[in-house]
Amino acid sequence: MREINQYYTSVEEIKKIMAAFAWSPLRALMKKAGAEIVSRAAVDKLMDYLEEYAKTLTGCALDIAKHSGRKKVTQNDMKIAINLI
Repeated sequence: MREINQYYTSVEEIKKIMAAFAWSPLRALMKKAGAEIVSRAAVDKLMDYLEEYAKTLTGCALDIAKHSGRKKVTQNDMKIAINLI
């Protein structure tokens, strides 16, 4: 039973991570960009891509902050990371 509870905790953590990008605003953004009809799968794929890209950018920005002797990631770190990637 303990393993099942640990599994559910992991699922909850995954749900929190997946909520990083809300589905409806992304769908609205896609429509605003000209897509008249947008499938759930298309929005999900965009969410996956954005999450991976955000992780990559954040990792790069964190490396920049650490190189500068800081723990805090700043707006400037993100700008540099965006230009590097």
